[in-house]
Amino acid sequence: MTMKTKHTIASPAEWLAARKALLEEEKQLTRQMDALSAKRRALPWVRIGKDYQFQGPCGPVSLADLFAGKSQLVIQHFMLGPGWEEGCQSCSYMADHTDGMLPHLAARDTTMLAVSSAPLAEIQAFKQRMGWRFGWVSSQGSTFNQDFHVSFTEAEVASGKVDYNFTSRSFGSTEAPGISVFFKDEDGTIYHTYSVYGRGVELMMGTYRILDLTPKGRDEDGLEFTMEWVRYHDAYGTGAAKCSCQPKEEAVLV
Repeated sequence: MTMKTKHTIASPAEWLAARKALLEEEKQLTRQMDALSAKRRALPWVRIGKDYQFQGPCGPVSLADLFAGKSQLVIQHFMLGPGWEEGCQSCSYMADHTDGMLPHLAARDTTMLAVSSAPLAEIQAFKQRMGWRFGWVSSQGSTFNQDFHVSFTEAEVASGKVDYNFTSRSFGSTEAPGISVFFKDEDGTIYHTYSVYGRGVELMMGTYRILDLTPKGRDEDGLEFTMEWVRYHDAYGTGAAKCSCQPKEEAVLV
């Protein structure tokens, strides 16, 4: 597909000068991100006092078991509720980036997996369809999702005030996306160190980082909502429907 452009055309020397000017800003942003990451690591921790239990492929597992021998655990709060025919498309877009990271994360003492409130059988069926290899367990029967503010009751949603992204707000679904990080000490004590929600979960979306380099960028301005274009990776070119798990206005990560 070709694209006619009215963009400024420069000589190689002019392009290089403009690129070097932008590079200085990029370097400043990189240093700011490094400083922010240091502040993130310096946040206080919260000791996990509950004995959270999950359902995995081999039976019940504890939160401690999810670390799989590592001291650090990253959990994707994947929007897949009980009875849903398929998981959230945006969460699936996130998850498409996970498998390739797993060996590299493991080399840095980190395990990463997904947790959803749907029954394990429904999780496994969708996982098989999508061809993912990462671990994925069910939190059904525990308060894990509620305690980390990614699952809400119908009454809470109807009230227009759920606790999401560190504020009380309206939300159009009983499930929400997020990422939470945990640390397990040598004595087995588990701590919650970090959680991020809303647009913060874009840190898992490497595709966005590449699109941000291109002339057309994310190319979402003319869409009904920002992630309207996202499909399950097996559905591009099929005209598949938009995300069925949440209203379009809530598919926007804010």
